[in-house]
Amino acid sequence: MEKKKFTIWGRNPIIEALRAGRSLEKIFVAHDSHPPKELLRLAKQKGVKVQRVPRKKVEELAGTKKTQGVVALLSPVRYVDEELLFKEVIEKNSFFVVLDHITDPQNVGNIIRTAELFGAVGILLPKDRSSPINETVVKASAGAIFHIKLSKVPSLQRALKIFKKMGGWVVAVETGGKDIRDIDFPFPLAVVVGAEGEGVSKSVLETSDIVATIPTVGKVPSLNVGSATAIALWEINRNRLPKIES
Repeated sequence: MEKKKFTIWGRNPIIEALRAGRSLEKIFVAHDSHPPKELLRLAKQKGVKVQRVPRKKVEELAGTKKTQGVVALLSPVRYVDEELLFKEVIEKNSFFVVLDHITDPQNVGNIIRTAELFGAVGILLPKDRSSPINETVVKASAGAIFHIKLSKVPSLQRALKIFKKMGGWVVAVETGGKDIRDIDFPFPLAVVVGAEGEGVSKSVLETSDIVATIPTVGKVPSLNVGSATAIALWEINRNRLPKIES
């Protein structure tokens, strides 16, 4: 996919995109630039994060020097309200995957691909400290991103508490918990995976009903988050997947 499909630049085009309700992942503003107050106001109103970066970064993203110091990443997908995601998961007695501050786009795309393959209804992401849904994510997902619901929230903990009040359960895939093979997973279910090195955040762990651990015997301290997610989703859905006819 061409980069130009994922970026827009210039003050007025970005303001008009915000007014029109286009899904923007993030707006980057050059350190030496002063964007219009209207742009900042609309971004705040629409919940789009604005990040200050060197002008060189803005120009690299846009592919031009004529940026007026501002570039926005367009989302290739439309996000849904989290409660709509939760409602469908509950109606289908299914599950969704929570990406707890995973910033690597390759990992995010791989996880989306795996989640869709095992029947997830959707993906829940935090608005901050998370990879934007860009062309790398789309490519890594092998197109699965277009067959799954995505929702972004300001607080994962708050959103998961709402899901639990609606009748859902939350499992965190993390070290120090119960052997994943010994758990009889309840549905509807939110499956939380955390960033490599950091793991699932403390506030989300405290919200979880179950902490599931994948047993390992090697010297390397932990699995790649994409691999861990694949193993966990296979185990969680093992008895729900259709049998392969021989």
